[in-house]
Amino acid sequence: MNNQLNFAIIGCGKIAPRHAENIARVGKLVAVCDIIPEKADLLAAPFASNPYYSLDELIFKEKKLDVLVICTPNGLHAEHSIKALLSGHHVLCEKPMCLCSTEAIQMKEVAESVDKKIFVVKQNRYNPPVIAVKKMIDEGKLGKILSVQINGFWNRPKEYFADGWKGTKKMDGGILFTQFSHFIDLAYWLVGNINSVKAIKRNFQLKDIIETEDNCFVLAEFSNGAIGTFNFSISAYEKNMEGSITLLAEKGTVKIGGQYLNVLDYQQIEAMEPIMLEKGNPVNNYGIYEGTMSNHDKVYDNLILAIKDPGHSFTGIEDGMKTVEIIEKIYASCE
Repeated sequence: MNNQLNFAIIGCGKIAPRHAENIARVGKLVAVCDIIPEKADLLAAPFASNPYYSLDELIFKEKKLDVLVICTPNGLHAEHSIKALLSGHHVLCEKPMCLCSTEAIQMKEVAESVDKKIFVVKQNRYNPPVIAVKKMIDEGKLGKILSVQINGFWNRPKEYFADGWKGTKKMDGGILFTQFSHFIDLAYWLVGNINSVKAIKRNFQLKDIIETEDNCFVLAEFSNGAIGTFNFSISAYEKNMEGSITLLAEKGTVKIGGQYLNVLDYQQIEAMEPIMLEKGNPVNNYGIYEGTMSNHDKVYDNLILAIKDPGHSFTGIEDGMKTVEIIEKIYASCE
């Protein structure tokens, strides 16, 4: 009996090949879709997939799909996910799940009404140092977390915004959605919900290029009483410099650091020897810039398990919604 899952990718931009490679490893890439025909044709060819230039046409013609993978611009995630759900398919949506809580609630309601699942790509949860620190927290080895510092000092050159949708309010949403939503997700996953924020955002260097900010600074109070600062910027000179999360707790201090949350810069924990990490995956390289660690292999391994076993823990709609809610709260404070 063939239990292979059939997939389609909607949106054939820079992240789509990473998805296609992993789909070919765990299932079959039946179809791809992009409104720019050349992009769809280019992605489809190596996988012998059917190229489409309209999502409606793909849904109408492809009757044996299990999962639709949404890789379109942020502002289209809700619309495309809902279409996929209503056509009877599970959804794997790239981050962010959507750009506002209203859309998130609608996505959840539709998923529940058709008994299908929305999964959200949160690949940084699989970074080796993140896994190690999450385990420390869950086992109580850090005790109560007192203070959290999160830094994202990255570079995005003007050329990065040349495709027309990045940097727009309607389709991009801002750096907290496009560059740093993974950091917000990890703050929630590691420490908990955020009760209140005070934030400020500025566009220092890209005023004539983008509609959104290039820097955002946040003071946050978590539900467990911890306080935190988030400092996010795409103004680092020439290259990405740092992606880090520092936790100061009753029984220890630990910093997940490096450029991409990919190393343990330091760890000092009560009655615990420093741990050695397994080697992680390389970063996603997109030519003129680099993204986060390429853990899409682990995303797909867990996606397959979650579809076969509803009890398997995997980032779903509740996780995606919480990230959107927190970002929405931060941006509201900026206003």
